[in-house]
Amino acid sequence: MAAPRAVLCAGVLLVLTGPALAGPPFVNDDPEPTDLGHWEIYNFAAATRIPGETTGQAGIDINYGGAKDLQLTAVVPVEFQTGVAAGLGDIELGAKYRFLHQAQGGLTPDVAFFPRVFAPTQPRRFGDQGVNLLLPLWAQKDFGAWSLFGGGGYQLNPGAGERNFWQSGLALSRALSDRLSLGAEIYHQTPDSQGAKPFTGVNLGGALRVSQHWSLLASAGPGVQNPREGGQFVSYVSIKADY
Repeated sequence: MAAPRAVLCAGVLLVLTGPALAGPPFVNDDPEPTDLGHWEIYNFAAATRIPGETTGQAGIDINYGGAKDLQLTAVVPVEFQTGVAAGLGDIELGAKYRFLHQAQGGLTPDVAFFPRVFAPTQPRRFGDQGVNLLLPLWAQKDFGAWSLFGGGGYQLNPGAGERNFWQSGLALSRALSDRLSLGAEIYHQTPDSQGAKPFTGVNLGGALRVSQHWSLLASAGPGVQNPREGGQFVSYVSIKADY
């Protein structure tokens, strides 16, 4: 993965020119797993703009509450790049386990471990052929209508010319009603290949529940550190179904 990863959750943070998306619609994830026996399905599209080129993904992000405090995740994306035909991207498999619960009125946050494997597809035109492994911790503390969450982890990124790297970030969101929440985040990634530069970006985003089982999510923002290499502008939109 010679280029930084784009937000695409991810939530989940996928080989693109920008950091990986982890917690739709933000790059930073939260530690809350999908409820036991329930599904959360995101039909998403994301894009990153650098000078003379746009890269992105569209696909499906499936989450299932497999056990108490355990979420199972699978992401199947199609990637595109300016001047290059679209193709199947890295398939992502993960399991989020929340091992610490926040106490109301106390300082203890929710904390979860969310290892994820990025498996390359064959053949493909985007990125390298190595299997990547992300090992992050995510934490969250709620203060009434406000939620502060973030964390990060280390990504194993094998391959000629590639480097293992760190991802980290912090987000703050507020529930304005039982249907609408808005937030902002900052996220950072160290170089992921020889000659690459670190990247930092900021996003504004939100989620709107339009019916009992459907929501709209979106985020967007600029790169603030080395944006010409990592992404001058990153955007994400998805339709979420939960049941």
